[in-house]
Amino acid sequence: MQMKKFFKIFAVLVLLLLVYLRIAIYPQLDLISGFASKSVASGHFIDNRSLETIQHGDNDIPKIDWAKNTINDSEKYVTATVYGFKERKAIYREGLGATLINDDFDVSKPYNVPKRTKLQNNLPFPYGNNEPKDTVFSNINYEKLNSAVSNAFDKKGLKDKRTRSVIVIYKDKIIAEKYDTGFNKNSKILGWSMTKSLTATYFGILQKQGKVDISKPAPIAEWKNDERKNITINDLLHMNSGLEWEENYSKICDATKMLFIEEDMTQSQINKPLVGKTNNTWNYSSGTTNLLSGILRKQFKTHQEYLDFWYSSLFDKIGMNSALVETDMAGNFVGSSYGWANTRDWAKFGLLYLHKGNWNGEQIFNESWADYVAMPTDTSYGNYGAQFWLNVGKKFPNVPKDMYYASGYQGQMVAVFPSNDLVIVRMGLSEKFDFNGFLSEVVGSLKK
Repeated sequence: MQMKKFFKIFAVLVLLLLVYLRIAIYPQLDLISGFASKSVASGHFIDNRSLETIQHGDNDIPKIDWAKNTINDSEKYVTATVYGFKERKAIYREGLGATLINDDFDVSKPYNVPKRTKLQNNLPFPYGNNEPKDTVFSNINYEKLNSAVSNAFDKKGLKDKRTRSVIVIYKDKIIAEKYDTGFNKNSKILGWSMTKSLTATYFGILQKQGKVDISKPAPIAEWKNDERKNITINDLLHMNSGLEWEENYSKICDATKMLFIEEDMTQSQINKPLVGKTNNTWNYSSGTTNLLSGILRKQFKTHQEYLDFWYSSLFDKIGMNSALVETDMAGNFVGSSYGWANTRDWAKFGLLYLHKGNWNGEQIFNESWADYVAMPTDTSYGNYGAQFWLNVGKKFPNVPKDMYYASGYQGQMVAVFPSNDLVIVRMGLSEKFDFNGFLSEVVGSLKK
């Protein structure tokens, strides 16, 4: 009798487990294998990382590590499955990066790629791509600086800080630079949501050119007959539209469905209703940024012009030769998340803002744009501007209040310190990293 009772209980437990797996886990498999295949394809084909390196680095995330990934080097694609289920495929195309595709995607269809004119000159970093000139500043405590940078990296055998690279630039000169094992100055690293700050910059460039007015309503046909018609580009740039959006990467949500399921990521935010008051309801939304990428596309007559603009107006202007923004299945730049560059090139982006849009004498965007992106959004408690994060609300209590920064998943950061003539970049794999301690120590190495 006891044995029968045991088997009944065991059968019930097995049944409950199967129900749980079917309801809670199985729907996530698409996202897991999608993330895994896209991550492997990008890391392998963009930065030449090995499968082992990616699986033990970029994909060392709960549930994502369930995926089995296979690289096809000859045809440049990656497939991933989770215990044999839900195969997803990501293809690589030179100039466009890796794109997660579905079964309906025609891989034989011709496609446009951005035309590039990479900066070539004999100038040292940052205004050229030659090695920087050695410069020693009398007001820097180099012992303290080097200690701060060294402490940003894991000691041998540990994986708590997970920093991949750090660069510190003072008065346009590299005063500290360090890379983790397997990475160097040429390693291209995904910025994740730092890409949002890139996307915003293109509106600043178009505004300077007189081609866009951010104070006008967003050109979205679906909004013309309801309250959403009052949402401006400015509202979208500030994440202050009042539109519904859920951003939670630990589960199936608006953001994960957009990044790992949708063909056209510029459409994901469009159909969302208002759940708050426009210009008075801050809500972080990657969907909003991809909507902005779609609005950018509408500013050009052809798809080719749109693709070229992202490079000719910014990356190639300031010598971000390593930079790449990946596209979705519909050919839109994934402006929320998929920007790549080496650490020095990410630093150049920070320097552009430090110098208020002036790059070696050429004004890329108006000086006022740098002030605009660093102006706090209503209801963000001083933490967010226009696609940039701020320290006005003292999120980092020991760091200068005027610091603002591009920020990405797993602790990517390009931090601009206007009052210190300083740019600091940290790339890594952990958001638990002590940014307050690290940044304050670096700033503290500058003698007053």
